[in-house]
Amino acid sequence: MRLFTVGPVMMYPDTLERSGKQLPYFRTDDFSRIMLDSERVLKRLLDADDDCKVAFLTASGTGAMEAAVSCLLTPSDKALVINGGGFGRRFTEICDVHDIPYDQIALSTGETFTKEHLEEFNGMGYTALLVNLDETSTGQLYDIALLSEFCKANGMYLIVDAISSFLADEISMSKYGIDALIISSQKALALEPGISMVVLSPRAYSERAITIKSPTYYLDLKHHILDQERGQTPFTPAVGTLLCLNDMLHMVDDIGIDEKIRRTRTLAEYFRQCAMDIGLRIPTYPLSNAVTPILFDGDAMEVYKRLNDGYGITVTPSGGELKAHMLRVGHIGNLDKTDYDVLISALKEILQ
Repeated sequence: MRLFTVGPVMMYPDTLERSGKQLPYFRTDDFSRIMLDSERVLKRLLDADDDCKVAFLTASGTGAMEAAVSCLLTPSDKALVINGGGFGRRFTEICDVHDIPYDQIALSTGETFTKEHLEEFNGMGYTALLVNLDETSTGQLYDIALLSEFCKANGMYLIVDAISSFLADEISMSKYGIDALIISSQKALALEPGISMVVLSPRAYSERAITIKSPTYYLDLKHHILDQERGQTPFTPAVGTLLCLNDMLHMVDDIGIDEKIRRTRTLAEYFRQCAMDIGLRIPTYPLSNAVTPILFDGDAMEVYKRLNDGYGITVTPSGGELKAHMLRVGHIGNLDKTDYDVLISALKEILQ
């Protein structure tokens, strides 16, 4: 089995070995030291200020998205959402559930997000901008420098879902003034699903998370952050995944985050060139290093099934209006160029 998906992904041998061991009890000083160490390393990888706060949630990435929105915004605020696909739409749905007013920049299929999309929203009194840095449903990577400049000029909080961009694309909380950053365990960290993290800037924590009464109990960020100050969580966490997370964060730190991103970019570029060489089509908008969308003329699911049934290869299918027209190939997890050679060979045979 080879997974060219965007989560879960192919896992590393050390993680698989660690995952098979008996879990320890977690209300201990040893576990607290591991959690505090994970926080330190994570903030270093994100270029986050020492005063940033981290909440470790036993939840999917959507749980972390909802925690960030519900704990940082209220019905008296107004958000601006970039909706370029399924995950941008999810931000709007979360706002709907929590009665948070918003406007959206809705991109049509294949449309590139540009500076011009923001111009009409300048000076309109928005509280925050919500964005999925890599809109994973399409693979489009938004310009974080452009978004940062817009938020700073308008005094807005910048809330970023970097679930599939973390370790694949450049992310710096301090450089871009990100107020809330959301990541998950099952993407480039190559762990089991179940742990998501919300990292808050000092101003987002002090001006918002602490002062706003959360409409949720389990997802109240301030409870998670206060418990994390002693290396614990308010509720029983996914202990095994958190232990593997600590190992993985150190592995990335040892490699260096720039080198980790470079390796992912190299794989993405290698696959894209090979794909174009055999006649496959790729969108022209900016792409995340994490994933490559491939365009088809209505037969995407047939190719997906033939890869899966005939070659033991799983790529990421699409949903909705893209179901028949797009497959997505991931570049995160335990993969190398030889894996892509196998995928390209299989695609070439299917296309012929």
